[in-house]
Amino acid sequence: MLSVSSRALFGRRFVRHLVRLTRVYWTSPDALKGGLLFALTVALELGTVYGNVLLSDAQRRIFDGFQSKQMAALSNAFGVFLGLALGFVLVSTYRIYVRQTLEIRWRQWLTDHYLKQWISSQAYWQIELHRKATDNPDQRIAEDVRNYVASALGLSLSLLNAFATLLSFAGILWRLSGDWAYDFRGSHVHIPGLMMWVAIIYAMITSWFTHRVGRRLVPIQFDRERFEADFRFTLVRFRENVESVALLHGEDGERRHALERFQHVVGNWLQLIRAQRDLILLTTSVGQANSLVPLLVAAPGYFAGSLSLGSVIQTTIAYAQVSGALVWFVNAYQEIAQWRASIERLFTFTEEIDSTCADLQRAEGIHVERQRDGALRLRHLCLTRPDGQVLVEDANAVIKLGDHVALLGPSGAGKRTLLRAIAGIWRFGRGRIELPEESRTMFVSERPYLPIGTLRTALAYPLPESAFSDQRIRDALQLLGLDALVNRLDETAHWEQQLSGSEQQRLALARVLLQEPPWIFLDGATSGLDEDTEKRVYTVLRERLPQSAIVSTADRSSVAQYHERRWTLVPHGTAMALQAA
Repeated sequence: MLSVSSRALFGRRFVRHLVRLTRVYWTSPDALKGGLLFALTVALELGTVYGNVLLSDAQRRIFDGFQSKQMAALSNAFGVFLGLALGFVLVSTYRIYVRQTLEIRWRQWLTDHYLKQWISSQAYWQIELHRKATDNPDQRIAEDVRNYVASALGLSLSLLNAFATLLSFAGILWRLSGDWAYDFRGSHVHIPGLMMWVAIIYAMITSWFTHRVGRRLVPIQFDRERFEADFRFTLVRFRENVESVALLHGEDGERRHALERFQHVVGNWLQLIRAQRDLILLTTSVGQANSLVPLLVAAPGYFAGSLSLGSVIQTTIAYAQVSGALVWFVNAYQEIAQWRASIERLFTFTEEIDSTCADLQRAEGIHVERQRDGALRLRHLCLTRPDGQVLVEDANAVIKLGDHVALLGPSGAGKRTLLRAIAGIWRFGRGRIELPEESRTMFVSERPYLPIGTLRTALAYPLPESAFSDQRIRDALQLLGLDALVNRLDETAHWEQQLSGSEQQRLALARVLLQEPPWIFLDGATSGLDEDTEKRVYTVLRERLPQSAIVSTADRSSVAQYHERRWTLVPHGTAMALQAA
């Protein structure tokens, strides 16, 4: 597992990752609209800074009106302040609204990018099956993308606000404290822009202490997301297998397993709150102490009569703005740490996908090619495990449309691996698999995947639910003895929990009848059926899809009788050999 504990908060690696992640959206077709929204957000952000400048001057006028006891001047100052406050509220509100609009567009594009990387190239399968170096990719796409985008906008705009605030109020603070003079041990001391220097020195000291105290947060935040996702996945896994757990009376084991995962969450949480406690103690102390600094420095001038009450108030406001801008790093440190962890998790995810795809491209492995002659051929096919151990060696065979082939052999001989190789998701080995050009294939496994949704959606998968008429769907269900489901097409349910194993297998076979693929591969797809139902399934397939080729793995002899041809895996030295007949 990657560790970030020894890495600097900002370094070359961080900058490289940040640039690459940011480039994904800002070089996309949506970048123009995003750029316009960002420009508007920046304008509104600067508008709030300018509004703060005007409001600080209006407050000075109000307090000067109180001091001079002039009702007309005070009323005018109140009117100006109320008008400015209304404008400030509107600008601040739309600043957040526009930023959130940009945030969801950016997140939407980045999420689509990662889904394409993870799913479209089948990287999800290769990573899960062979590498297993990336934990919880679903959580990285769902939560780390969200955190990255939200913090990227929030931190960049708050930094812009801090910089604009510094530029706007630095001149005011310098001017207000430019003529302050103090008697120090009999000497007349004059420091131009005294309050500005105080703010700079204070910010430098507190930023250094904040980084020293808070840098532990980065690795803690990195691990926090992983432990939370691991615990959540354990609960989801239990929910998806409640029947199996109940049959095995495995409740105590599941509870222990969940609590073991949760203990990692607890341990990480204790680390996090201790680190946050230390950081909050520091930042809160800094904030409270900093609020007194301008009053303490300005008090001698006010008591000497060289400063009005309004000037003291405006100096306090200007100092607060300048100091707040200078200690931006202090105030944003926790979010920076979380953002840094999200970037690291997203980029390690990207690296894993890229590495997996590159390994597959470099590998000499099995080549799956498309040919025009309408047949499926295995040419000197050798299947190996990821560690190089040979499973099947030098397999040569051919299937044509209309052929029915039973794939026989002992358990663990490599039947399922052979079907995976034909599907193109098992690349370990060598040789060539030739498939008919532009010919659809359909693989049905022993435990078919049924998406949560309407029954119509589960039947049409992976096509849209509107792909087939109600009558065609009803006919397919009735042919396979699923009459009880005919009136439940628009019912939404978790079908893997609602239906028995036999019903799930027949539902998956109903998909085959609906989609009519010319090449059908059944991997234990009738293992949960009784002999009469199994015979009915193969009779229906033969009658309804007479031109389709069917390849069925068989662990029992009853399956073989429905196929005219045999592919048999037999021991040959330390591996298996394929005998085609």
